[in-house]
Amino acid sequence: MTAHDSATLQSTTPLLTSPTGLWWGLLGVTAFSFTVPFTRVAVENGHMSALFVGSGRAVIAAALAALALGLTRQRLPRGTQWRQVAVVAGGAVVGFPLLTSFALTTTPASHGAVVIALLPAATAVIAVLRTGVRPARAFWAAAASGAVAAVVFAVIQGGGFGGLHVSDLLLFAAVAVCAIGYAEGGLLSRSLGSWQTISWALVLASPLMILLTGIAMVQQPPRGTLSEWGAFGYLAAVSMFLGFFAWYRGLAIGPMAQVSQVQLTQPVMNILWAGLLLGEYIGWQTIVGGIAVIGCALLAVRARNLEGQAG
Repeated sequence: MTAHDSATLQSTTPLLTSPTGLWWGLLGVTAFSFTVPFTRVAVENGHMSALFVGSGRAVIAAALAALALGLTRQRLPRGTQWRQVAVVAGGAVVGFPLLTSFALTTTPASHGAVVIALLPAATAVIAVLRTGVRPARAFWAAAASGAVAAVVFAVIQGGGFGGLHVSDLLLFAAVAVCAIGYAEGGLLSRSLGSWQTISWALVLASPLMILLTGIAMVQQPPRGTLSEWGAFGYLAAVSMFLGFFAWYRGLAIGPMAQVSQVQLTQPVMNILWAGLLLGEYIGWQTIVGGIAVIGCALLAVRARNLEGQAG
């Protein structure tokens, strides 16, 4: 175990200025940025049901996780760590994939990017409530500005909400459960390890996801084109597994509230990939919005915490 894995926060720790956590977080965000457009690719033609895409990818990821845990002979979580693993599983493994898969059957990928726009602010709030850390006012100002800029950017690119729909409610619910899972996973990664955290969460959730996948296959046998199966494969291997290696590592190194704001760049990447992969138009609004979102993210991640944090 390294110093970065320690669950104890100290007000004088050099982690406050270390860029290591930010780079790990950015790597994870880049991997996640393909999730929304690839989910749209997998479900848009109806060849695969939303239930199959949301649960089936977790089953494959769980098999990879079990293999990695077994080959490296990782120790089992202990005591309250199981509760934390369950929280991660409920948010990142079960809730977010299923909710977004159903939402993206009826809403464009660019509109779905609103989820990503709200997630960093939600994660920061949960992290503060969970850890007792008190970010400086500059951090909150930059985080709030970034959330507003990201929402406006995503809504403009998505053509506006046009009223609140069921898909929007599913997306907001996905934000809430995923933020909880991200924050809890970042804390647990400090004692259990980054990739071990998501791996145990996948394994813990696998019985439920196997059941849901079986139901989905009986109701509608999955089929699809090469690109649709390729998108599903990416969701299973990267979005549900490998991407979390980097993301939870970044959150574990921290500071968690600042690292979470790196995800403000994800709406920009979401819509960029949607343009390249799905043929959506990218105009000057994308450039202006991207500069605003990334600028706010940089301000947020550079803001220092106040002296004196909960230990």
